Amino acid sequence: MTVAERLNEDMKQAMRDKNKEKLSVIRMIKASLQNELIRTGEAELSEDEELSILSRELKQRKDSLQEFESAGRDDLAQKLEFEISIVQQYLPKQLTSEELEQIIKQTITEVNATSKKDMGRVMSAIMPKVKGRADGSLINKIVQKHLN
Repeated sequence: MTVAERLNEDMKQAMRDKNKEKLSVIRMIKASLQNELIRTGEAELSEDEELSILSRELKQRKDSLQEFESAGRDDLAQKLEFEISIVQQYLPKQLTSEELEQIIKQTITEVNATSKKDMGRVMSAIMPKVKGRADGSLINKIVQKHLN
């Protein structure tokens, strides 16, 4: 079942349950997917494209969450935490820090990276391997730690 199909099923269920908050988040995700379809002009999105959009939605919400928390807006932060939990339901299972560490070490060895100058090569090799399963900023920090 594709992400779009799951979203449709969950949207119907949220309507039946009269869960307005969940319905709102699902509609936002569906709108992002639909906008990408219109932009590309294709009949449907590939799984990778869907994951990219979901990852982008998650990142936007996490960035906003940090801003709201630093501004002391707990009411908005709670709403975003709920939205983040809904978006994460449609992403693949996230990698543990140990799994991520192993993939990064392996990739650094594969591309023969030795210094921070090789950061771009390492990141471009890692990202396809962990697409949608790990946060890019976390990957960046771990790679930097290993390239020192």
